[in-house]
Amino acid sequence: MEAKTKITLSTISLVIGEVLFWLGGIMVGKELFSKYKTYLNPKNWFKKAAKNQESE
Repeated sequence: MEAKTKITLSTISLVIGEVLFWLGGIMVGKELFSKYKTYLNPKNWFKKAAKNQESE
């Protein structure tokens, strides 16, 4: 594949993925969506691991 084709396909895939993420959030409801959105945020990944280690 040409580089231009790869870039176009990856951009389209990212946009479609983002749209599906938000549509899924609408379908599951506000509470569950905000919980998973917080869980998937990279800023919170190490905070949770640090809390788990402190409690042990």
